[in-house]
Amino acid sequence: MNNDDFQSWAHRGQMRVESMLDRLLPESSVLPSRLHDAMRYSVLGGGKRVRPLLALAAGELAGADSDRVMPAACSVELIHAYSLVHDDLPAMDDDVLRRGRPTCHVEYDEATALLVGDSLQSLAFEILASSPCKKRVEMIRLLAQASGSRGMAGGQAIDLESVGKNLELPELEAMHVRKTGALIRASVLLGAYCGETSEAELGALDHFAKMIGLAFQVIDDVLDAESSTATLGKTAGKDKKDNKPTYVSLLGPAASRKMAQDLFESALSALEGFGNKAQRLLGMADFVVQRQF
Repeated sequence: MNNDDFQSWAHRGQMRVESMLDRLLPESSVLPSRLHDAMRYSVLGGGKRVRPLLALAAGELAGADSDRVMPAACSVELIHAYSLVHDDLPAMDDDVLRRGRPTCHVEYDEATALLVGDSLQSLAFEILASSPCKKRVEMIRLLAQASGSRGMAGGQAIDLESVGKNLELPELEAMHVRKTGALIRASVLLGAYCGETSEAELGALDHFAKMIGLAFQVIDDVLDAESSTATLGKTAGKDKKDNKPTYVSLLGPAASRKMAQDLFESALSALEGFGNKAQRLLGMADFVVQRQF
């Protein structure tokens, strides 16, 4: 698959996800109007939709029609959007810019931002519960685990506790396997659960997702250190300013990029047994490591 083919596929997927999210989110005219307007503001019109694209790519590998995967793809994106709203709050990362716009609590207020996160999380599970996939109960369990104290929320807790500390590489990885990696892992497995895969194939996809999840965070740390606010659409250099442990602060930019490349190669090796069925996931892996913003 050449890059033009992947870009075309990714663009179509992004547009489909955007359209479905637009339909699934309550209209701003429906009471409570301010809350619904803030939910739409926080989800629509921005973001690369990496997690839903991973779900769609894994679903394609598993032979699932994309229509069957779309509820799972949108559910994981809603969880991601809720996490960004809460992460930006003054009690968390205290940021004022997200996707090139004021963060939710700046545009509205802190109480509304809290309720936006709560509502997006609930909506995600409502949508996933209506999935046509046979394994939807297991899918709900997987997304709940990825979102909770053993996953994303737990990783954020470790992150907050680690400010000002010098973590060793295994400690940093343990944090990011939860904070960033758990939801990326869930995205891949949710897509696979919509089709047919053996236990061995699921194991290979799980390894792929873990490697890509870590690579995503490593590159995120590099971009935070090296890119501008205008390029990122969020406050650049904030990790260093807040004295947060990152791959760049521990290893430096060059070694961090080398680590991301090693993780990328490990992810690719996990897909070798799938042949051409893995072409979309291969494209997603390349996008994660090569992205510039």
